[in-house]
Amino acid sequence: MAETDGAKRVGLVAHDRCKAEMVDWVRTHRAALARHRLVGTGTTGGAIREATGLEVERLLSGPQGGDAQLGARIAEGRLDVLIFFIDPLSAMPHDVDVKALLRLAILHDVAFACNRATADAFLQGPLLSARD
Repeated sequence: MAETDGAKRVGLVAHDRCKAEMVDWVRTHRAALARHRLVGTGTTGGAIREATGLEVERLLSGPQGGDAQLGARIAEGRLDVLIFFIDPLSAMPHDVDVKALLRLAILHDVAFACNRATADAFLQGPLLSARD
């Protein structure tokens, strides 16, 4: 459920090799994202805040518990959208955390974008656009 002002609670996370792409995506869509409540894992959230000046609530780094913190917010109904740029070519030592996060997004019917194309679609549709 969105905030009373219509803002959505948007989780942002990106694997190391995708962080620059996530920052570029947020920079491109800064105006649209500024009206929402952004929360990110530590490194991703910090990079976004530094590059864009947007307010991003920073959780722990993904492998240090940030993925689990996002998952808890999903389970508690405190996250509306998850945008997670996943590197499909790198092995992840915290793969179990990532799978748990994705499972919770699916289980609790939270909109989930795993790449730039799906994230763009969210912004162009009623989920995150100014029309909602």
